Formats: sequence, C-alpha cells, structure tokens
Amino acid sequence: MRLRRLLTIAVLLLLATPGVALAHDAPENSQSKWVMADWMIDVFFLFSGLAFIAFLAAWKAGHFHELDRHASIPLLVEEEDYYTPDWALDEEEGADGQHAER
Repeated sequence: MRLRRLLTIAVLLLLATPGVALAHDAPENSQSKWVMADWMIDVFFLFSGLAFIAFLAAWKAGHFHELDRHASIPLLVEEEDYYTPDWALDEEEGADGQHAER
C-alpha cells in the first residue's frame, strides 16, 4: 500500500513538473537557437534505437529466415494483369531479344 502511494505521488509529481518548465519566457541566446535541433536529434536516436532493438528481436525470433520461400508465395497467386497495357501485349520480340519491326 505504501509503495502504491509513493508511486502515485511520483507519477503526479512528474506530470506536474513540465508545467513549471513551460511557465516562463525563454531568453534568446546562442544555445536556445539549437533547442529544436537537439530535441529532434534526440528523438531520432531514441526511435532508431528502439527500431534496431525491434529488428534484433525479430531476427532472433526467426522472422527473416527463408525469405526466398516466403517471397515466392505471392507469385503463385493467379490473377488478371491490370498493369500491362494492351499495346504492350501485342508487340512481339525477335529471336535476338530485339523488338520486331512494325
């Protein structure tokens, strides 16, 4: 019970402290010009680190094994070709791989 009360107080304190930091006007100086860049690079490294850890976990779980076999599954599905235009299907190739004369 005591641990729960301390945890609740700590969470409320952490939620209340950012308001104190935002409650004043920031003076313009040489360091304050880089605040946004510092924040963005910190978030980039944070998310890239988390993505790398997720990648390593997926690798260790075996999600990247036998990719050739998994990639061939969509090739086995028979469906109509919606992307090749009709004029491309009418052209014939010569024996040497060059397009035939029209």
